[in-house]
Amino acid sequence: MSLRATCVSTCLKSASLLLLAIVTAGGVRAQPAGYPAKPVRIILDAAPGGAIDTNLRIIAEGLSKTWGQQVVIDNRPGAGGAISATAAAEAPPDGYTLYAPALSVFLTIPGKAPNLPLKLPRDFTAIGITAVQPMTIGINPKLGINSLPELIAQAKEKPGSISFAVTGVGRLTHLTGELLQIRAGIKLQMVPYTGGSAQSLADVTAGRVALLIEGYSGLAGAYQSGRLKALAVASEKRLPHLPDLPTVAETLPGFISMGWQCVVAQVGTPDAIVRKISDDLRAVLTNPEIKDKLAARGAYAHPTTADGAQAFVRSQQELWQPALERVALQFKKK
Repeated sequence: MSLRATCVSTCLKSASLLLLAIVTAGGVRAQPAGYPAKPVRIILDAAPGGAIDTNLRIIAEGLSKTWGQQVVIDNRPGAGGAISATAAAEAPPDGYTLYAPALSVFLTIPGKAPNLPLKLPRDFTAIGITAVQPMTIGINPKLGINSLPELIAQAKEKPGSISFAVTGVGRLTHLTGELLQIRAGIKLQMVPYTGGSAQSLADVTAGRVALLIEGYSGLAGAYQSGRLKALAVASEKRLPHLPDLPTVAETLPGFISMGWQCVVAQVGTPDAIVRKISDDLRAVLTNPEIKDKLAARGAYAHPTTADGAQAFVRSQQELWQPALERVALQFKKK
C-alpha cells in the first residue's frame, strides 16, 4: 500500500472513531444508561379506588413491564393538593419520584389557595398527559329520575331538594356540578367529601345523597350492577362503548367536562431522564392492551410530548378560568 493510501486509510479510521464517540455520547444523553435502576414512585393526590387511581395503576403496570422495575403509586390525598404537592416538591429531582397532581391544583378557584394553581414549567417539569375522562352524572335509581331533563325539571320545581356529592371542594367533580347549576339554572345541595369516590358512592347508593358526578371508571361497577343509574356523560360525543348514554350537551349544548391526568417531575430533573420517561409513557399509552383497558373504564389514552403536556395544561386553565371566576363569585356571596 502506498504512503498516500495508508494516510487516507488512517484518517478515515480516525474520523470514524471520532464520529462513533460523538454519536455514543449523544446517545447516552438521550437515553440515560441504567435508568431506572430501582423502583419508581408516583405520588398521586387521590384516594385508592377512584377513577384517577384506577387509571394510573393501569398505566403504572405498563411502565413496570417496560422498565423491568416496579412503579409504585403513593396515594397522598387531602388539603386541596397541598399534601401531595409538598411531598413531591421535597423529593430529589432524579426521576425516581414523579408526581401526578390533582387536576384541581391546576384549576383552582381564585383566592381559595394562595399557592395555587401550579404552573408549568415554573413549579414542575411536564412529562406527559396520560388519559382524558369525561365526567358522568349518576343518580340513585330509587329516585325515579331517568334522564337529565327530568333531573333539571325536578330541581327547578324544588330548588335545593336534590343533593350532589363532591369528592373534594374545588375539584373537577365540584366544578362540573357548579357549572351544571349555572347552565341549567337550577339549585342543588352540595355535600362535600374529603376522600375518594368510595364513601360518596356508598352514600348515594344508600340513598343518603341523590347525585354523584365522577369519571366512569370509578363508578363502572355501580352502573353495571344497577346500584347507580347513569343519566349523562359530559363528553363532546357519545362514548363508543356506551352508545345509549346521552351526553350532557344534548340537553345543555356545548357542555363538556373532561378529567385529565398530568405526570410531572421536579424542576431540575435531568433532561435526558425527562425525555426517556416521556417517550416510554407515550409508548405505554399507544399499547392497544393499555388503551383498551382504559377505554373500558371510560378513559381515553392521550399521549403527548412534554411540550405538548405543558401546552395542554395551559389550554385547560384558559378554558376553565371563566367558570372558576363565576364559582368564586358565588362563594363570596354565601
